[in-house]
Amino acid sequence: MKRRFWNLLLNVSIASAFALSSCSDDNGVEPIETPLDAERWVTVAGAKMGENPGDGNGGTMIYALSYEDIINPEKSIDVFEKGTPVKSNRTARLQVSEDGNTMFNIAYAGENGGEFSRFAVKGGANFVEEDVTVSIAQYAGTAPRWAKLYDGDKTGIAVNIANIAANNATSGGPFEYYRGTATVLALDLKSVLISKYKQYQIQLSKEEEAAGHTIFRLDAPVLNKAGNKLIIGTWMRKYNTATGKTEAEWERLGTKSVVVDYPSLENPKVITSTVSNGDCAGYRSNVNFLAEDGSIYQATQRDSKGSHILKITSNNEYDNSYVFSLDQALGVQGVYVQSWRYVSKGIGYIIYQYGASDQSYVARVDLNNKTAQRVEEIPNDASLDLFQYQGFLVSGENLLIAATPIGKDGNIYVLNSRTGEVTKGAKLVNKPGNHYIGVF
Repeated sequence: MKRRFWNLLLNVSIASAFALSSCSDDNGVEPIETPLDAERWVTVAGAKMGENPGDGNGGTMIYALSYEDIINPEKSIDVFEKGTPVKSNRTARLQVSEDGNTMFNIAYAGENGGEFSRFAVKGGANFVEEDVTVSIAQYAGTAPRWAKLYDGDKTGIAVNIANIAANNATSGGPFEYYRGTATVLALDLKSVLISKYKQYQIQLSKEEEAAGHTIFRLDAPVLNKAGNKLIIGTWMRKYNTATGKTEAEWERLGTKSVVVDYPSLENPKVITSTVSNGDCAGYRSNVNFLAEDGSIYQATQRDSKGSHILKITSNNEYDNSYVFSLDQALGVQGVYVQSWRYVSKGIGYIIYQYGASDQSYVARVDLNNKTAQRVEEIPNDASLDLFQYQGFLVSGENLLIAATPIGKDGNIYVLNSRTGEVTKGAKLVNKPGNHYIGVF
């Protein structure tokens, strides 16, 4: 009876959503306002501690259950006792197919680092690794950053920068710049093969490079609405040109992204925001999202003025007239966006910390009105540290998030982006030093 009730409720929601929403375009924009089917597999991921509580270096565990069960507060999930491990030396970089039936993983570091694999989701701890793998380590290293494009599960993009050095490190002569070799690689997720890759040095301005600035990391690739450009986030670094050592404190440049042609992956171009000076590469999850207005919204980190959400328009340039300071919106200082997810119609949710604390909070953000409101229903717990968080699940106007303080039990939370309503889903059973890092 209960299952029939949930199915009826979801079917009514689906019918309503189709009446109110538009369908996916051919250019890779994901559909919105479509609730997930009650029977869809939903995978929950947890990170085991290595040497220190919350470091996530002990590996990743996954467990799958139905959408109906994941939102049911009477259900209980123990991924660390009942789940199955994912091949990865540290926290795995997981992605999921749109229908929830396939998990994708690139092992992060270790002897299998850089190995892409695909798993059929069968429910519970039953994830069947398909007999198809490919290693991208020789191109993008053993710890590549990657993301799945919203193109019908066709493509994954892995990025990396390696071997940063001064131009005169071996040849002598006058110093001009520090650069590394950037790799942008396209994975065919259907055939499980490398479909294309390009390697190049990405240049900053002569003045910036002469001062020792360089791109240290690439991450968070996203496809624009036209489907002809990839926007890739950056993490910046500065070297002392006299000593060759990295500087801990420096006058930061404006936030920079790299734009490359798609699908050729050629012609890298750096664009710069004058609104923010933070990085935009994220950490364990994407921070760049395409919205219905054709713009890409990007969250920053390590910004001396607190994190911002920036806007990159459909012409693939920053809109420096769009100023959304999260410090101002939340009324605190030193906001650091750890992760976030756009839902639809200008609404998203951020995971953030602020000040000198490691405690994580969740806030609903309105990109159109530039407002932010903390989600009070998620426990205010000093040991809630979601720095490694990577998996949100969007179902129509709802966002699902897994929230567990380190070493403590928690819950799935269902956040309604329209109304702001918050409801508890399944209980998440934890173990000392561990935490949950996503729902897919």
